[in-house]
Parts: sequence; C-alpha cells; structure tokens
Amino acid sequence: MDGPPTMKEEPEETLNPFQKHIESIGKPDAIEEAPAQEEEGRPLSFQEPETKQEPEEERASAKEEETEKEVRDSEEEERETEKGPGEPVETNVNEESQPVVPEPTPLEEEDEEEEDLGPHASSDIQKNITQKRKSLSSIDSSFKTEPAKRSKKRNNVWAKSSSRKGGKKGKTNGNLADDTAYITPVPRFPDKIDDSRDLKICLSKIYKAEKVELSEDRLTASSCKGYRMVRATRGVLEGAWYFEIRVLKLGESGHTRLGWSTEKGDLQAPVGYDGNSFAYRDLEGSKVHKALREVYGEEYKEGDVIGFYINLPDGGLYAPKPPHLVWYKGQRYAYAVDPKDDPPKVIPGSEVTFFKNGICQGVAYRDINGGRYYPAASMYTLPNNPNCSVRFNFGPDFECFPQDFGGRPIPRHMIEAPYHGFDVEALEKEPVNENGHSEKRS
Repeated sequence: MDGPPTMKEEPEETLNPFQKHIESIGKPDAIEEAPAQEEEGRPLSFQEPETKQEPEEERASAKEEETEKEVRDSEEEERETEKGPGEPVETNVNEESQPVVPEPTPLEEEDEEEEDLGPHASSDIQKNITQKRKSLSSIDSSFKTEPAKRSKKRNNVWAKSSSRKGGKKGKTNGNLADDTAYITPVPRFPDKIDDSRDLKICLSKIYKAEKVELSEDRLTASSCKGYRMVRATRGVLEGAWYFEIRVLKLGESGHTRLGWSTEKGDLQAPVGYDGNSFAYRDLEGSKVHKALREVYGEEYKEGDVIGFYINLPDGGLYAPKPPHLVWYKGQRYAYAVDPKDDPPKVIPGSEVTFFKNGICQGVAYRDINGGRYYPAASMYTLPNNPNCSVRFNFGPDFECFPQDFGGRPIPRHMIEAPYHGFDVEALEKEPVNENGHSEKRS
C-alpha cells in the first residue's frame, strides 16, 4: 500500500565563507544584504551604490567659480608677497655698494615656469609658489648687508716707494739752503793758453764756433756757410769803451753781423740772435737784437770800418754774480745761484752806438741789462763760396776814431781792458757733495 507521500528532501544549500561570517555576527538593521553575484572566478561582493550624476551645465558653472576663486587668491597672495618685508627695496646707490645677489637656481627657474601657468594653475601649485617666494625673500634679506668699505691705501706697482731703508730722510738744515746752487759743466774752461796777464786782448780760441778760423795773431776771423760767432778774450763791465772792425771780404754771398755779446751769447748763431747780444748788420744797415731786425743806419760793404761804442755807467752794480768754478769728480764745473733769485738788472743811462767810417749812426739801444760785454763778430756765406773775413782793431791805433762823440763820455780803448780770466793752478779745489752743495770750510 501506498503510504503517505513523503516530501522530497531538497539538498542543503551551501554558503560561502563571507555569508557564513555575516550570519555569525549578525546583520545590522541599516545594512541590507547585498545580492549574491555569481561570476566565473569571482566571489560574491556588495554592489556599489550608484552616484547621482549632476547635469553638465551645473558642473561647468561650478568649475568656473572655482577657477575664478583660485585666480583671486593667487593675485592677493602676489600683492601680499610684493609688500612683504623680505623683498629687497630699490634704492639709488652706487654699483659698488649693491649687495651681491646669487644667480638663480634651477628651483627658481621652475618657479618662473610655474608662474607662467596663470589662472589655469591649481591651488596647490599656487601655494607652493607662495612658500618658495617667501623662502627666496628670506635668502635675499640675508645677503642684504652693508657694503665693505674700500681701503684708502692703494698699491701702485708703477710708483717708486718714497721710503728709504734705514729710516726717514732727515730734514735739511737752514744753513744748507744758503749753499744750494746749480752746477753745470764748463766745456770751455778759460786757461793760460787762451788768455793770461802777460797777453793782450785778442780773439778767443775757446769761445768761438768750430767752423770759425783765426789768423796767427788772432785778430782776423773768417767763416763760411751759416752764421757763426767768435768773441774776444776780454770783456768790460762798466765805463765807456770802443773798438773797430774792418770788413776785409764779403764776396758775392757774404754778410756780417758785428757788435757786442755777453758770455751767454750763442756761439752757433749770429750776433743779435738772442737777448745777450747787439748787432749792426751790413744788409740794409739794420740793427738786430733778439733776432729782431730794425731800420737803423747806412749799409756797409767791403773795406768799410765799423766803430763800436758802449757805455755802462756804474755797470758793476747791476752785473749778475759771476759763476764760481770748482772741481767735481774730476770735471770742471761752474755753479751759481738760482737765476730766479738773481734776475738781470737794467743799467740806467747805458747805451750802444755804432759808427761807419768814423760817422755816428745814432744810438742803437739804451738801458741795456748789466753784464760783461765782449767784442763779437759773425760771418755768413753760401756753400762753396770763399770765406767771409773781418779784422779786429782793439787800439790804440784806430783807423777811423770818431772826432766827436756828441757829448758822450770819451771811451777807453779795448786794448786797455783788464784781465779777468781764471788761473787753473790757482783754482780753489772746493769740494762739492753729490747733491751739488758746496762744503765750504770755515
């Protein structure tokens, strides 16, 4: 017999480990059981809740508002950074006093590139830029220090040191200044061969140009080519004096300038070339002084006798101090006081007058400087022409001695001029130190 129907037992449902864990701890009321998902090779899991999608218009407007806000924030931060105490202030200072700023590092270059992003940069990037700017401003403030003061002492490698080894240079004594003098070599030193007390006045073999030739009696002088001077062995300081010169030969191109010269006259130039001589010129009969020709008297030519008159009243009072001759290191030297301390002095009432064949040509120069004046002559010819020659006559037998001097003092003959040379043997060998100071013995 059929028995009561039995229920077919359903197979027991198997649970996975995750479901068993849920059953063991219980399900919270707020959590709903996630539907089981059977996928190949994947265990069951909760289904993610679907997010609510916003419309595209709302998302675009929100993004624009966020971008504008970021731009405003970045601008405000830039203004605050510019006004910050860390930024260096521009001042009008010299380049030397400006602080040394280090060269930009790669980090700064990256910052500049990020700043160029403008409003499209994110807020995080803008914050990083602000922080880096603040750090750079602190670095700049640390370098902003006072400029180092330059030392006033500058070493010049081209300048010689003024200090001396062994101590400073001592001060000069007051008495030493009185002995200070200029010392110059004397190339033509007067000696017995040129003049002495036993000889009479004649033309000097020393005080003449090299090209000037003298006769045996040393009274005739001749020269060619350019003007060159020769003077007598003796000169005069004061009183009235007279001598003559006969023009022996001029030739086709010869000319002469005759007159008076001091010891400072240039021997390689004509008489009248500088302020130390006075000349009477054959051409046009002009007078010459300081190389300046002026209309004066008549021309003269070969065979004429020219007379030379000079008057130096009390000339010794106005003459410059004579140089002192000394031996120094085996050489002959002359030293004298500074010319600035002893300027030339004019002799009141002095004059120079020339005569032609005994006839006065008038006063040529008045109030001349004091000094010792020597008879002098200079001759000139063109090259390849015969020498121009003249002959001196110092008296007493003159050819054309003037009969009337127009109220002037009667002159003495130059043959009577006193000897004023130096005797080498009697020369005092006065020692002179290396500085040019004389060491006079008391």
